[in-house]
Amino acid sequence: MFKPELLVTPTNVNDIEKLADAGASAVMIGEQRFGLRLAGEFNRDAVKEAVTIAHQKGIKVYVAMNGLFHNEILDEIDDYITFLRDANVDAIVFGDPAVLMSVRQIAPNMQLHWNTETTATNWFTCNYWGKRGAKRAVLARELSFEAVTEMKENAEVEIEVQVHGMTCMFQSKRSLVGNYFEYQGKNMEVIQQKKFEENMFLVDNERNNKYPIFEDINGTHIMSPNDICIINELEELIDAGIDSLKIDGVLKSSEYIVEVTKLYRQAIDLCVEDRDAYEDIKEELYEKIEAIQPVNRRLDTGFFFKETVY
Repeated sequence: MFKPELLVTPTNVNDIEKLADAGASAVMIGEQRFGLRLAGEFNRDAVKEAVTIAHQKGIKVYVAMNGLFHNEILDEIDDYITFLRDANVDAIVFGDPAVLMSVRQIAPNMQLHWNTETTATNWFTCNYWGKRGAKRAVLARELSFEAVTEMKENAEVEIEVQVHGMTCMFQSKRSLVGNYFEYQGKNMEVIQQKKFEENMFLVDNERNNKYPIFEDINGTHIMSPNDICIINELEELIDAGIDSLKIDGVLKSSEYIVEVTKLYRQAIDLCVEDRDAYEDIKEELYEKIEAIQPVNRRLDTGFFFKETVY
């Protein structure tokens, strides 16, 4: 049976070797100038070091260029792609056609993964970008298992699905913080506003939820109050032949990401190689993740079963 890639987003260069040893097949990195909602900031020196370490450990490096680009950044795209080509990264993750057009000219052998976060909701669109050079499509997180399976059956490109971590609920190019909810007259408050990198939340007392606010140079990102976790529901994705399963490390510690990677590596291997053994241990693996979850961040199955409403 085909074994899917386990893709993880590290927080820094020091994570790379640890994640490889924990069982990651690939890592996705980048810098805020070009990529959205990164678990860590990787400048050019860090990208080169990450590629060296990863390739020595036998895993791949993908670099995020899935930002929302305005005219003033277009002149920088060619130079950055030239750098990534020379750094020997394994793929570029893109959303804007400007990246695809530049790659065609500068790095025609570079693999491309199409990722717009929310618009990969049907297989026609995935194949549209596949015909234009993308090798992989990263599916929206708002899809059910049934929809994901149908897309894989009809897709002519690889399919990547997030199996663990936060979901972005709202994004603006502006630093909105709590103004969006205040304008709507919602009874919410913003806490830890000056520590937005890690510790700022919108508090919804009515639902007893805290929504992390993740701000970078790309604007404001309001994240889900819970983390997706389907370590005990992997059978359908693996049986469907999904090519890559992603652990998103946004706003998580290095230690947490490494430990979760170890558990998913065990789950994937057993689910592929010994389904009975996986069935016996999957609830225990889920409980181990529950035990290390940050305070106020429950686990759920996202939209896979249409149970979650954010």
